[in-house]
Parts: sequence; structure tokens; C-alpha cells
Amino acid sequence: MKLTKRAVLVSMLLASGAPLALAQTPNAKNPVRIGEINSYSTIPQFTLPYRNGWQLAVDEINQAGGLLGRKVEVIARDDAGKPEEALRLAVELVSREKVDVLAGGFLSNVGLALADYAQKNKRLFVASEPLTDALIWEKGNRYTFRLRPGTYMQSAMLVEEAAKMPAKRWAFIAPNYEYGTSAVAAFKELLKAKRPDVEFVGEQWPALNKLDAGTTLQAIMQSKPDAIFNVTFGADLAKLVREGNQRGIFPRVPVVSLLSGEPEYLDVLKDETPKNWIVTGYPWDQIDSREHASFAANYYRRFKEYPKVGSVVGYATMQAIFAGIRKANSTDNEKLVTAMRGLKFTTPFGPAEFRALDHQATMGAYVGKLDVRGNKGTMVQWRYADGKAYLPSDAYVKARRPAEAMK
Repeated sequence: MKLTKRAVLVSMLLASGAPLALAQTPNAKNPVRIGEINSYSTIPQFTLPYRNGWQLAVDEINQAGGLLGRKVEVIARDDAGKPEEALRLAVELVSREKVDVLAGGFLSNVGLALADYAQKNKRLFVASEPLTDALIWEKGNRYTFRLRPGTYMQSAMLVEEAAKMPAKRWAFIAPNYEYGTSAVAAFKELLKAKRPDVEFVGEQWPALNKLDAGTTLQAIMQSKPDAIFNVTFGADLAKLVREGNQRGIFPRVPVVSLLSGEPEYLDVLKDETPKNWIVTGYPWDQIDSREHASFAANYYRRFKEYPKVGSVVGYATMQAIFAGIRKANSTDNEKLVTAMRGLKFTTPFGPAEFRALDHQATMGAYVGKLDVRGNKGTMVQWRYADGKAYLPSDAYVKARRPAEAMK
């Protein structure tokens, strides 16, 4: 039998009593594996740029030598917007693919399902997009961290502007699932605290992706609102805007709207973009910070298109995971969780960190007004709202987050 050089070397090591370091080499060279679950087929306008964002981050880290001397590999799966499918995929990724970390999630109900899996299976889950605050508070756990500012933080950013408006009678339009109910509850709580004189006069809760815009707006207008808080997005947002424009409701009735300044949605609205809506969003073509300029240039070079919010979120999700692995100097989940608490990392919007108390990141959002320039929707009069300034107090979180999740 012909002996390989490796076999001879191993035999020599065994005979000498030296530690069998070579036997550990294959494990050391295995890639760092990240299991990514998202609604690629259901919400492609966000999740496809999101995938581009994390692909760019992975390309960059591997070109720089990888993590802990190992390449990074992302194994992506499509949950089709269904919590039960996301759970099935999480089991597959952990048990069969042996991933070190789980990441992703777009819809809030999917994010909550993955967070529950993470807790029960003691697996780090970096939730990139789900915006419900139940994810980090009422149903928060040791193993789940959230990147984007949630409904409380983004509502707080918008309430700063809404409280300055003369409007007293507010109506609400939101999708009837966790994200919508969470956003409306936060906006009401925060606005009432700043403006005790406001009234809440009407609510419409269409099923996600099934908005009957005419019926919804007719019911809302019967409550005679001074202003509307809107939480719809995607196809529902486009229907609402088109119908409201045709009925002359917009811009006659002021609107404060979550997420509506994001390029994912403005690209669809085009010249139908309603002017003067107060929104959170991403004026990508107007940001001149060094971090963003570098990211945008690299993104365009790689994909031949401008970045969207999804692109930023995908890129920043991976940057956070990479920073956690570097700090832990390991992919061991317990070491990673410890490292992630208080972790500082970089994003195209600037530096951010995960608050140790509730695992919420301080990455912020842009707040401004909508306008139309060159037959395209855009944000004007915008500012960057640093997430750190909109985190609720420690006492607020402790009253909502389970005690065991803060250990």
C-alpha cells in the first residue's frame, strides 16, 4: 500500500507523542457557515437588493482572507413569507448544513418564529429586517439580536415631526399582522405623550397584500381626520397612493408614513409619489459620508445598480456577524452571544452597536419629506436619525423583556 506524505507525517507525530494538530486542520479550514432565511420570492423588491448587499459583504471578507483564517459561506433559503416554512428551513440549515449562525427574516411573524427557534435550540439569530418590537421585548431571548430600528424607534423619529403639526384628529391605515399593530401602538403611545390633545378617530386594518384601497380610504375619510399615519408598504402602498391621488385625498390630508421614503417603493410610485408625506427612508443619492460613499461605489461596481435599503441591511447584517465572530474569536454560539452584547460594528450609515440590555442595534434611519424630481419620487429636507437617540429607557425595556432574556 502506498503511503501518502500526510499519512507518514501523522505516523511520525503519533510515534513522537506530539499533539495531533494536523487532525484538527480540516475543521479549522471548514468555512464559517451562515444560514440566511428570507422572503426572496414574496417580497423581491426588498430581498433581492438585500441579497446583493450580503453577497458584497461576503465577497469583501473572503477577498481579505476570511474570518479566523476560514472562508465565509452563506447558505440562503426562501421562506416564501411563511413562518412554518422558515422554521422548516431553520431546522434543515442547522441539522443538515451545520451552519454556525442564522440570519435574515423580513416579515415580523417570520422573524418571531425564527427567534422562538433560536431560543429553543440555543442558536444565534441575527434578525435583519423584522420590525416588530416583540422580537426584542415581550418575546425577546438570549439568542436573538435585531439590526434595523424597529417600530418603536422609527415611530419615535416620525412623532418628532408629527407632534409639530397642527393636526389633532389622527386616523391609521396598517396591515393586519404583527408589524402593523406594533407600529400603530408605538405611534399612538409616543404621540400622546408629546401631544395629550390628540384624538385617534379611525383605523383600517387590511390584510397584507390584499388592500382594497377605495374601501379603505372611504372608511378613513368618514372619520374626518386631520392627518393619517400609514404603515402599508409594497403593492399595498402603491394601491393606496394611486387611489388617494385620484380621489384628491393626497396631498390635501397630511400623511406620516413608515418606510415610504425607501427606494424600493419610490421606484414603483415614480411620478405618483405623494408630495409632503413625512417618511422614514433612504435618500441614497444625496448622502455624502465616507462610509456610505465607499459602500455605494462598491455596490454599483459589483451589481451595476444603485443601492436600496435592502442592500444596506444585507450588507450591515453580515458586517455585524463578522464583527461578532472576530470579537468572540470563535463560532461557538455561547461565546458569540456574549460577544454580540455591546458589540460595535460598521454600517454604510455609520458606526452602530447592539445594546446589551435588549439586543437592539443603534443603526438609524433617514427622516424627511417626499417630493417628485425628474418624474421620480425622492426625499427632501431629510436628516439622519441616529438610532441611539431613539432607544427607549432601560426601565421601559425591563418592564417588557423577560428577565431570563437579560441574563
